[in-house]
Amino acid sequence: MTDSSDARDTRAAYSRGPRRRHSTPWSVRFGERLAGGVITVGGLLVIVAVFGIMVFLASVVAPLMAGGSEEEHHTYNLPVEDELVWVNADQHRTLGLGITRSGDILNYHIPTGEVVSTDAFDFEGRAVTSVAGTLDREDLIFGFDDGSVRFATAIVEVASVQPQDLPAERTELSATDWLADDTIYSRVGTGDYRTLKPENALGEIVEVADTPIIAVDIRTGGTRERPTISFATVSADGNARVSNSRIQRNMMTGEETVSTDTVELPDLDLPDGVNVTDILLAGRGDRAIISTDDGVVLRYDLRDFDNPVMAERRRVAADDVAVSAMTYLSGRSALVVGGSDGSLGVFFRLQSAAVAEDGPPPIVYPAVTDAGFELAAAPLQVAGQGTADGYELVRAREHAPMPAAITDIAEGQRDKSFVATDADGNVRVVQSTSDVEMFEFRRSGDPSIPSTAMGFARGDGAILVSERGEVDVWVYDDPHAEITLGTLFGEVWYEGYNAPGFTWQSTAGTDEAEPKYSLMPLIFGTIKAATYAMLFATPIALMAAIYTSEFVHRGVRATVKPVMELMESLPTVVLGFVAALVLAPIVEEWIAAVLLGFIALPLGLMLGAFAWQSLPPQVVLRLDGFPKFVFMIAMVLLTGWVSYGVGPIFEEVLFQGDFKAWTAGNFGTGTPFMTLILLPLSYLAIAWTFRRLIGHRYRELTRARERSAAGRLDMLRWVVFLAAALGLAWSLAGTLTLIGYDPRGGFIDSYAQRNALVVGFIMAFAVIPNIYTLAEDALNSVPSHLRAGSLAAGATPWQTATWIVLPTAASGVFSAVMMGMGRAVGETMIVVMAAGNTAIMDWNIFAGLRTLSANIAIELPEAVRDGTNYRVLFLAALTLFVMTFVINTLAELIRQRFRKRAFQL
Repeated sequence: MTDSSDARDTRAAYSRGPRRRHSTPWSVRFGERLAGGVITVGGLLVIVAVFGIMVFLASVVAPLMAGGSEEEHHTYNLPVEDELVWVNADQHRTLGLGITRSGDILNYHIPTGEVVSTDAFDFEGRAVTSVAGTLDREDLIFGFDDGSVRFATAIVEVASVQPQDLPAERTELSATDWLADDTIYSRVGTGDYRTLKPENALGEIVEVADTPIIAVDIRTGGTRERPTISFATVSADGNARVSNSRIQRNMMTGEETVSTDTVELPDLDLPDGVNVTDILLAGRGDRAIISTDDGVVLRYDLRDFDNPVMAERRRVAADDVAVSAMTYLSGRSALVVGGSDGSLGVFFRLQSAAVAEDGPPPIVYPAVTDAGFELAAAPLQVAGQGTADGYELVRAREHAPMPAAITDIAEGQRDKSFVATDADGNVRVVQSTSDVEMFEFRRSGDPSIPSTAMGFARGDGAILVSERGEVDVWVYDDPHAEITLGTLFGEVWYEGYNAPGFTWQSTAGTDEAEPKYSLMPLIFGTIKAATYAMLFATPIALMAAIYTSEFVHRGVRATVKPVMELMESLPTVVLGFVAALVLAPIVEEWIAAVLLGFIALPLGLMLGAFAWQSLPPQVVLRLDGFPKFVFMIAMVLLTGWVSYGVGPIFEEVLFQGDFKAWTAGNFGTGTPFMTLILLPLSYLAIAWTFRRLIGHRYRELTRARERSAAGRLDMLRWVVFLAAALGLAWSLAGTLTLIGYDPRGGFIDSYAQRNALVVGFIMAFAVIPNIYTLAEDALNSVPSHLRAGSLAAGATPWQTATWIVLPTAASGVFSAVMMGMGRAVGETMIVVMAAGNTAIMDWNIFAGLRTLSANIAIELPEAVRDGTNYRVLFLAALTLFVMTFVINTLAELIRQRFRKRAFQL
């Protein structure tokens, strides 16, 4: 009793005494606050960095849509005594040239109109009745009133001098230009001076006709040692001729020998009152077009020069509308036609819809309509009529009409723009491909006086000179006129293409080809690569995660998971190298075995699983763990070896021994391949039907048997299902063939070595570790009591994994899949090296592709800073950024829904 009382007294004393207050040390509190602050600031900085990247990309892209601006406008009168018939200007907008009807040459300073020098061509009393030049306007041909022609050159010699070499006596023309000895000295940004000096030369007389030449055109070609000149003329008596001159130049003496062949164009029998308005040469001088004042053009095929053929007579304007002006755009493929009603149409020379019976299928050209222009009134394009050379002029675009009759059209020298003038003095600069009216001006002089217009070579201005010397000079800036939302994301009809389409081709083999900047093939390629990669990666990664999380022994899991995580560290450039130089040739050589492997590997795994299930229970328990894992790996290797051996037989039986030729459509039907595609679906349909009809009876039957016997019965059921599925798949594939469906030309087509199949393989190899690691962690985070409750209720481990564990971890698993998709969408080096880099929109798994990221990696190092291609590549980066942002946002919304459902379990 005493001890108990002492103990109670002691406890009472402690209870009555003061308690010690326990406080968290200041260092811990400081550390927590510091960590919280650092995390908060870091998170905010991440958000700021993301939006900063978006703002930077947008700032680089914004000038593409900014439009152009007029910077300068100069007007003055040139001191000429005769009518001006030809004008030209150097690419720097500094030195201008004017040639009069009598041959006088006036060189002048473009910004001020000051005369630089004068010269003259000796036309020997002949009067110029027509004149034409090449695209650079330096090689000329003059037609005269006596039926003769003469060639000439009017060029600007450009050189560079240092400041100390400037002439002492020079006249200031402007703040940057000086004149000395008929030469302009222009100060450039480096501090040096550019010299511009005119050089003119006149060739010999060539007799062509007996009457005045009313229309003429010229084309040059050949080499420096053997240049060629092709020219076409129309004389007042209604005859049209084309001549080819070949010049042989002695490089030692400089002596030239000229030989000329001339042929008269046939069938130029025009109705009474119809006159020729112009003639053009195209190609290498092997095509000619003659326009008339009744709205018709005549196209000639000159490939057989000695036997020219009128290939086509085509109405290009409405009834009672004359072709008042026409020209080819740079590239000599697109024909711009201006009418006396102010219309502006663009025509392409394309393969005729009426081809030989053994030729390609007819082409149906899309109709082009425009407000205020009735195609029904004048059939401007009639597909299917057929032409002598197998080609026909097809109206590709109809630009907005001008208020009055078109008087002149001058093509741009480096792009698909042109300058058009009308009878009311309106001047319009048009970018034809994007159908953008860049600028519209009004000439300052009398619009009734004929004039000649041209655009500066760099596309940064235009000059208009009337016959009396009234000059208008416009300087403007619109460096990205070919870029619109329509050209970036819509279908555009480019020269040489049969119909509008999505095309990316930023560079070409010649300067005449225009860049094509449609982002749709790149977006499509990005989606295609990610889709095929995820088709391979997602089932493999998720099944592996479920297997290691729910079924494999802990020791095996401790080995497998770190190995999978190490796979993620492999450089993608190495994977791309392996794909391009190793895997792609192997897949091409053994494509049949690869396709067979898609079927054989799952079948092998299933066969191994059924064989394991058929073993006695004591054997299964003894070998569970690592031996079981090794057994499954052995089954995979075995089925791979079987596919390798059976592949040639498989190819011979189903694809007549050549799968690649079969994909090209050279022989056979689509039945064999569709059977392979429909086989899994057929198996699922049969299994579902069996389960719905007699599934419960089958379960009662298996319960009554021992484990190994039930396993053998289950294997027999699987074999029967497989045979039935094969028959069903073959029947469905045959039915599809009977109704005319063939997968070739769709998701399978001609085989290319570097294709989406190879990309899908290697990208899946890179993506699987991401998906597997995150999904496996999500599955392992499911509380163990849920598994225990399911197993206690009688569910099998597989039923527990699919109906309990997987739904509970759905948000984490979905996040893993979306992380893998993000990796696939942004993958670069694998696609660069293994995809073939073909910017096409084709779901064909055996064709190549080009993605947004790969395109940026390939072209950005060579893109000119602040150029159109440079900014469009940044737009591609912004597009990829937005795509990723949208995908991640949608993924987060879906993940939240999965998470809410998991909380309800």
